Amino acid sequence: MLKKQLQTELKDSMLAKDTERTSTLRLLLSAITYYEIQKGGAGYEATDEDVLAVIGREVKQRNDAIEQFMVAGREELAAKELKEKAILEVYLPEQMTEEDIRRLVEDAVKKTGASTPQDMGKVMGVLMPQVKGKADGGLVSKIVKESLTQT
Repeated sequence: MLKKQLQTELKDSMLAKDTERTSTLRLLLSAITYYEIQKGGAGYEATDEDVLAVIGREVKQRNDAIEQFMVAGREELAAKELKEKAILEVYLPEQMTEEDIRRLVEDAVKKTGASTPQDMGKVMGVLMPQVKGKADGGLVSKIVKESLTQT
């Protein structure tokens, strides 16, 4: 399980005195524990899919923070967030390219017969299981909107 792997890597990073990695993994494991409590209480054990969802959410938070810090001229804080993001991304599956997403959107639009922006829910329903954890939902949504407004 991915959670056990993260716990092992946390121990290894502590032994190696890698403070950045240790800190990031502690935050991630804390977020996973919080997710487990929210999901089902003390007895709930997060699946690998759950863990990947938490990691994805943490990466998204880092992206938002990086953007905010850059706007505020706080490059040193943005650099710290970039390092954390890089540590977290190691555990995510390889992300899809925009071109791959566009191909999937095109197929989903054909499958669902969608033609207007009101059909976006149908298309997203078909797409999300295919891209979950492999693509940013916001980007997928944007591409679907573009596709449906062009037709």
